[in-house]
Amino acid sequence: MLQTFFPLFLQLLMAGGLALTLLLGAKYLGPKRPNLIKRQVYESGMDPVGSAHQRYSVKFYLVAMIFIVFDVEVVFLYPWAVTFKDFIAAGSGLGVLAVILPFIAILAIGLLYDIKKGGLDFDS
Repeated sequence: MLQTFFPLFLQLLMAGGLALTLLLGAKYLGPKRPNLIKRQVYESGMDPVGSAHQRYSVKFYLVAMIFIVFDVEVVFLYPWAVTFKDFIAAGSGLGVLAVILPFIAILAIGLLYDIKKGGLDFDS
């Protein structure tokens, strides 16, 4: 079995080696001309205002978590939706639908809970 994956491992090893070689070559052979302008903080072309160590709002992390949850939902639902047509043609559409409905219900309850708690209210 290891023989069948040998070309893949060889290609991964070669790709990793090439990437490492190019990165190290750029680091050691590339030009180094530091100056005051290059050392300044750059924030989208504007002068930085305030401290760089200020804390993010918890709402930022909540929105990120919501995005991850619903992104994973799409990852699970897309293959199911693509093959659902085949299950209906085979006559087992209701069984497959009964399996996915609790999944959708749990996610809908989570979304309603998030809306109730104001997780998607960006005005405050």
